[in-house]
Amino acid sequence: MEPLLATIGYFAIGIVVVVIGLFIFEGLTRQYKDWEEVKAGNQAVAMSIAGKVIGICIVLSFAIYHSFTIWDTLLWGACGVVLQMIAYLLFELFTRKFSVETQLKNNNTAVGIISIGVSIGLALVIGASIT
Repeated sequence: MEPLLATIGYFAIGIVVVVIGLFIFEGLTRQYKDWEEVKAGNQAVAMSIAGKVIGICIVLSFAIYHSFTIWDTLLWGACGVVLQMIAYLLFELFTRKFSVETQLKNNNTAVGIISIGVSIGLALVIGASIT
């Protein structure tokens, strides 16, 4: 019964961290509201959100694997969300020829795909660094 309770606990933490992470990420977006864009059919924004969700979950999976307690997982999950946000801000900073946020708002799916890659790729690096 204990493994089942642990699984439910980790699942709950995963949901909470993803929801809070997405809420905070939406606060970083100034030009549009994520879910309004998704509702309107903006595929680029949907791709970017999917990358963030997958990225956060990758970090959480490493955290669960390497943590001894649920609290460790929660701490590493929060750390992963912060590092994912930093990665998103750096992605915007390093693309000087255009604004990532503007391109996502304009439904540029190429930028959406790159956004997924940045989120997932850096999540793997962040996750692997959890020891």
